[in-house]
Amino acid sequence: MQIEQLLYKNGSFDRPSLLGDQADWLLVFGSRMLVETKEVFDELRLRYPKAYIMGCSTAGEMNESYVSENGLCATAVHFEKSQVHFLENSFLDDADFFDVGQELLQNLETKNLRHVFLLADGLKVNGSTLISGFNCALPEGVTVSGGLAADNSRYKKTLLYANDYAKENRIVCAAFYGDIRISAAAATGWKAFGIERLVSKAEGRTLYELDGKPALDLYKEYLGESAKDLPKSGVRFPLSFRHENCEHSFMRSLQAIDENTKSMLFFGDIPQGSYCRLTHSNPYILIDGAREAAKLSLAKLAEKPQLAIPISCRGRQFILRQMTEEELEVIQDVFEDDITITGFYSYGELMCQKKIRSCEMHNQTMTVTLFAE
Repeated sequence: MQIEQLLYKNGSFDRPSLLGDQADWLLVFGSRMLVETKEVFDELRLRYPKAYIMGCSTAGEMNESYVSENGLCATAVHFEKSQVHFLENSFLDDADFFDVGQELLQNLETKNLRHVFLLADGLKVNGSTLISGFNCALPEGVTVSGGLAADNSRYKKTLLYANDYAKENRIVCAAFYGDIRISAAAATGWKAFGIERLVSKAEGRTLYELDGKPALDLYKEYLGESAKDLPKSGVRFPLSFRHENCEHSFMRSLQAIDENTKSMLFFGDIPQGSYCRLTHSNPYILIDGAREAAKLSLAKLAEKPQLAIPISCRGRQFILRQMTEEELEVIQDVFEDDITITGFYSYGELMCQKKIRSCEMHNQTMTVTLFAE
């Protein structure tokens, strides 16, 4: 595997391209303003004429050196022993994302398939439903990771590259085959508190009742003085959910509240019959979570990785503030030298967690995917 990384600064890329037409995959993460600039794509296509250009707008991009909210990072990869195939889907606003997920995987060759890395529109796609459909067609032993595109704190539109100019309403994935080793892991850094409550009424992404009581009223009781700043203050107190008879949990971030129905809208589906607890954190615990995700991913790999893709949640960034780069620094410390890092802050993270075979959508989570050839 040969890799090189370019950063877009002050209207141009910071170095010449050496891989050129040898590059198979060009992974691009950047601010929405740069991602939607056609001249940037044209320059990348000129530099890497044969590479499949895949990427998205972000709430901040990570590279080997730093975290930026207004830049663009392009990472070119040439595979020497393995193969990568690409697939994209453009969907309508009223799409059934369960069906979309199934159709995506059914259109991939599954023989010798090792891993699928997936990016999707962060505002139009129901990530939970998409991944549920994806899991139904997922062959045994194949892992999945990825994330939902972002638009910083604007939440206006998210854009994706799928080998042409960036667009909304899009899903794109890279499928890896052959002699390649890929590991992926996730960790949160959020601590649960309070009693566990039953999700007694929920539909899709909307939570109506906990233990038979209005969810919003109970949530406000826990938040106390912070309740007056909802939904913004909800970033500091996401909910952790687990399915019945399962220790594994997943995070959900609050998107909006409805005072009339006393309900709460989240960035991912809320399973009725699951159990939830309130969580809280601070920058130091979140940074420890990033370190744990990197260590877990590294422990799964039998050899030294060459490429790392960390994807962290926009909600974590809100808590970390000026300490955001420390998430990247602890990941760099775990991997030491001779590894290329490219990643982004997202509106949702996709990952197979611990012993759970199927992939799930997460919020408030750091995920790390490693590649070695």
